[in-house]
Amino acid sequence: MPTPYQTSIGSFTRKSTFFWAGVGATVGLANLWQFPYLASLHGGGLFILIYLGCLLLVTLPIMVTESTVGRYARHGIVLAMDGFVRSAKVSRAWVLAGRLSVIAAFLVLSFTAVFGAIALAYVFFGALGRFSGADEIEAGWVLSHLVSDPEEYRLFMAWHALFMMLVIWVSVQGVVRGVERTLRVVVPFTLLLMLGLFALSAWHGRVDSAVSQILAMHPEDVTFESVRAALFQAFFTLGLGMGVWTIFGAYTAVGTSLKRSLLAVVLIDTLVAIVAGMMMFSVAADGGGLLDGERGFGLLFISLPVTLGQLPASQFVISGVFLMVVLIVWTTSLALMEPIVGWFREWTGAPRGWSALLIGALAWFAGLGTLLSFNIWAGERLAGGTLFRWVELLTGGLLIPTVAILISVFFGWKLTRSLSRRILGEGPGLFLATWYWVMRLVVPVVVLFIGVQYMVSSLAYLCDSGSEGLWCGQPSVLTEIEGQRLDDTPGDNDAVQSGPILRPPSEDELDTPARKSPQEPASDRRAPKQDEILYHSV
Repeated sequence: MPTPYQTSIGSFTRKSTFFWAGVGATVGLANLWQFPYLASLHGGGLFILIYLGCLLLVTLPIMVTESTVGRYARHGIVLAMDGFVRSAKVSRAWVLAGRLSVIAAFLVLSFTAVFGAIALAYVFFGALGRFSGADEIEAGWVLSHLVSDPEEYRLFMAWHALFMMLVIWVSVQGVVRGVERTLRVVVPFTLLLMLGLFALSAWHGRVDSAVSQILAMHPEDVTFESVRAALFQAFFTLGLGMGVWTIFGAYTAVGTSLKRSLLAVVLIDTLVAIVAGMMMFSVAADGGGLLDGERGFGLLFISLPVTLGQLPASQFVISGVFLMVVLIVWTTSLALMEPIVGWFREWTGAPRGWSALLIGALAWFAGLGTLLSFNIWAGERLAGGTLFRWVELLTGGLLIPTVAILISVFFGWKLTRSLSRRILGEGPGLFLATWYWVMRLVVPVVVLFIGVQYMVSSLAYLCDSGSEGLWCGQPSVLTEIEGQRLDDTPGDNDAVQSGPILRPPSEDELDTPARKSPQEPASDRRAPKQDEILYHSV
């Protein structure tokens, strides 16, 4: 490999920027709509300890690998892999790992921006008082009117375009003036806003109830499903397999303590998830436990606004909460843009501004597939799934696990130990030895398990949705492999229903008539259910 050098794709000017960029990339919707639910269901504080163990043993080594590869090569994931392939004199097929990671980042960005558009609209809906004193039926009507009304899809597209313009606006300004400055301001502000909202929830809610559900030890609730839930959450919440950490590693300023920063990012990400859970459950307990058993779309866009709508000055509170959500999704989207823009610039030599504009426009256009899958294309299905469902399955079940496996095998088996140590840089001997064997033996097996389970669950859900695919010959077998029933039979164990794999927003469930009367019975309300988000690494 040539001597590492600083490429023209850019670099950060301050050592601490890598930390703030990492926090912005990892703190996502999963911290809000998934982690608190899992912790409350699977043992509280014990689940958090298991989750931290999974982070440190499985996902942190992958983060370290991707980041140090970028720092050593000073390139994005594609050119970095190309250089290491040439150095190791192995098949050029290994470069496929870099290319697949860029595709994964693009697809995830395309539907992450759609979620950001919903949150952006909710900031204004909250300020206008649309949730003040509302019940679940009315909140479900607001969501359905925005997302699934065939007559209003152009308005949804406008919100989507506005959110994507915010992402593009930062990206076109460059790594320093755009990405670095924004992340250094927005990420700390988001954390401060979250602490302020937590203080408000503690003042008006019941912190003791939140502590009981999130932090207290409940060993009787810990099962094998708890370990699996923690493993899946740890893998999908950190933005692995999409080239994000490689490009941030390439941007690092000289003297940045990479490993310490990564460990701090992991701990902050976990702390944010705990604070978010405490905030939501303390308010819910004071309002009658409305969030019990909720997660995903149903938690974030229906139950949470209804709960907050009972508080004093609810308009300001709801707007503040969804402003926080918008900032979280915004920074996640900025992180997802970087490996794509970096690859395009290294491939074509195009200027930063034009590259960001082109990639952003393509991501907005690709996101229309997800957006329209919730309304006018909801009836267009291939083997039981809409376009969004298949995109989600491709990214979460195939691309991201495949990239993680290829990277772990390549750097664990194909490179010499001396080169691996040079890539990793200085560190305790125990850490280097542990990293070596974890990347060789643990990560490939664990990630393969995650990918297979993800695919099985997705395909089983398609069978349950009426798919006639070949895999549906014995849908009950697929369901049993996943370990959960996909029907809503009364008496099913909630712990079985709430495995770590969640499903995307059901287009059928979102397809509520826009003029549905708020007075109709709650049983007739067709809104996203608690187990309908599968991909949760946003």
